[in-house]
Amino acid sequence: MKPEKRYIAVEGPIGVGKSSLVNLLSERLGAMKILEKVQENPFLSRFYTHRKQFAFQTQMFFLLSRYNQLLQLNQMDLFHLHTIADYIFPKDRIFAYMNLSDPELELYEEIYAILEERIPPPDLVIYLQAGTDVLMDRVQHRGRPYEKNITREYVEALNEAYEYFFFHYTDTPLLVIKTSEINFVKSNEDLDDLIRQISLMKKGTRYYTPLSTEEKKKAPLEIESLF
Repeated sequence: MKPEKRYIAVEGPIGVGKSSLVNLLSERLGAMKILEKVQENPFLSRFYTHRKQFAFQTQMFFLLSRYNQLLQLNQMDLFHLHTIADYIFPKDRIFAYMNLSDPELELYEEIYAILEERIPPPDLVIYLQAGTDVLMDRVQHRGRPYEKNITREYVEALNEAYEYFFFHYTDTPLLVIKTSEINFVKSNEDLDDLIRQISLMKKGTRYYTPLSTEEKKKAPLEIESLF
């Protein structure tokens, strides 16, 4: 079953699996995908080592890169294509408010307000959640060179900032999915179930906490014990 939503964005903190899910969904749904150009940011590795010194350069590169990517959606036929992105434009402000000084934020907000007006909103946002320990494990496991100096303190603060942002998010329909206990990359069953949840989305906010593999194994036994 293909979701009715034509433009879907997947969001969540570093290491939660956004790009992996976008790749899987685009393949399964025959959708065009938009992946953030993280590795093209020349300031990122230095930012993780010297945050205050390189925060503004890092932020402005991402802001303009995201703007240029998503602006292309205005020229695409979103009526006849599924499009799936691994970020939403407003996420840029999550990082800005975490990392920029007050004078930098003032300049940033002026630029952001001008750019935001031209970016089309998604039909659906999928927010992937996971605990900080899970995120750190996934970041370390994938071993990207520019992430080697990232700290648990930073990931925890980022995770909390995402939770606060999406707790107050009302701009589009929102599907919140707990991912700590599932693996949609290795499990077709987990991926099928996730796609089913996307297909069921209509309006508002919906929270989905999948059963872990162990819980799924126990579930039939628990049901049988009732008879």
